[in-house]
Amino acid sequence: MKKKISIASCLLLILISTTVFASTPVKMEIVENNICNIELNENSKFEKKIISSELDKKQVTLQLQINNNAINELPEGELMLVIDSSDSMNTKVTDTTTRKELVLNSANKLVENLLSINSSTLKIGVVTFSASQEQSEMGTEKDAQLVTTFTNDLKTLKTKISAIEGTGAYTDLDAGLKLAQKTFTAEKNNKYIIVLTDGVPNMNVGNSDLVKIEALEKVISTTKETLLSLKNINVISLLTGIDDEKATVRTDGTNSYTYGQVIEGVFGTEEKPTVGKFYKIHDNEIEKTIKEEIYSNLVPISKTLTDITVVDYFPKEIIENFNMAYVQGTDTSKISTSIDKETNSITWTIPKLEAGKSISIQYTLTLKNEFNEKIIGEILNTNQKVDIDFKDFDSNKQTKTSNVSPKIKLTKIEQSETKPVEPKKDDTKSSEELPKTGTPILIGLFAITTFSTIIFAYKSKKSSF
Repeated sequence: MKKKISIASCLLLILISTTVFASTPVKMEIVENNICNIELNENSKFEKKIISSELDKKQVTLQLQINNNAINELPEGELMLVIDSSDSMNTKVTDTTTRKELVLNSANKLVENLLSINSSTLKIGVVTFSASQEQSEMGTEKDAQLVTTFTNDLKTLKTKISAIEGTGAYTDLDAGLKLAQKTFTAEKNNKYIIVLTDGVPNMNVGNSDLVKIEALEKVISTTKETLLSLKNINVISLLTGIDDEKATVRTDGTNSYTYGQVIEGVFGTEEKPTVGKFYKIHDNEIEKTIKEEIYSNLVPISKTLTDITVVDYFPKEIIENFNMAYVQGTDTSKISTSIDKETNSITWTIPKLEAGKSISIQYTLTLKNEFNEKIIGEILNTNQKVDIDFKDFDSNKQTKTSNVSPKIKLTKIEQSETKPVEPKKDDTKSSEELPKTGTPILIGLFAITTFSTIIFAYKSKKSSF
């Protein structure tokens, strides 16, 4: 019997203490609105801060935001395609396709892709080279032809490129490069030359000798000098169609040159090119190299952040005493629906954030009706730390963290702060003072609980007989 009365008494004391605790009036203040800034790179950053508050409701609103302020650089300026039109381009590389068709179709696709991302400040021209059909004009600037000057008219470019025909039996790359160089304007802008050829040069401007070793050496040195003279021009060269680099190109019985020696003498190697970028490929690599690799060399890396994961950790005091809720309108499809009780965190995943874009989420922290009075007077961090994992513009994995957090404080409201202003006496009402609401409620609860306890004790005693 005594045991049951003791239990009932304990319950009564708990109720009383809880009632007193729950009625403790407090006010909230923002002690420090520290902004958590995490630099992801020179153009991008993460930011967490309090953006608004309703202190009378004991509520603050925080925002997590990632800004990618980078700007994607587009290929712009003047780009000249320098295309080999010698007879060897008509060689069949499959049962139905010639090397020329592969090169020209790929060139058309390259032009189309480039103009699709920048048709306003990028203009493209086309030059072909081989050897003049007039023997007297071989080894002159007439070994090259201007197919079209610089334009951004895609239809014109594709029509002109598709109509390129073979114009000679030999290869005067020197003439093609010099014509391209002369066609560029004096405007200070980006300039590009894309060389597409299927053979080593065997003549140059001022030299049409196809027999002497000395003449070939002149071709090698002159063409290389012309390549080196293309200052401030981004040069990309593609060579295909050479299956046996050890085969002899020219010999005088004593001295000889192989295809490999001529290639390296003019273009250098892929690892150490004479100028710019050099691709030495087989015919089955033409399309991929032109449409993908050369294209990627012309178009800078997309400045997009990918695979972003933001983990926002909360202190124990915040989780136990505050309710967290996302602001209406926040896209919660890629964020934790609630705080993970094991890690005390929420996780936000963002597959990609493109250049010039930003993304944010907002949530509120609201003091619970029942809270631990031990936090009164303490400075509370709204967050413990933030961890961010992401892939940068080069797809390298990066990890950043910060423990900077806004700070809030709860202060007990003294009775003098809550005492209402007494109204003027109304003579029409009773002169007797009306009872205050707070004390009767507490007394009423106490009386009800006491009465319940007595009844419980009485019944327990009765049942024991």
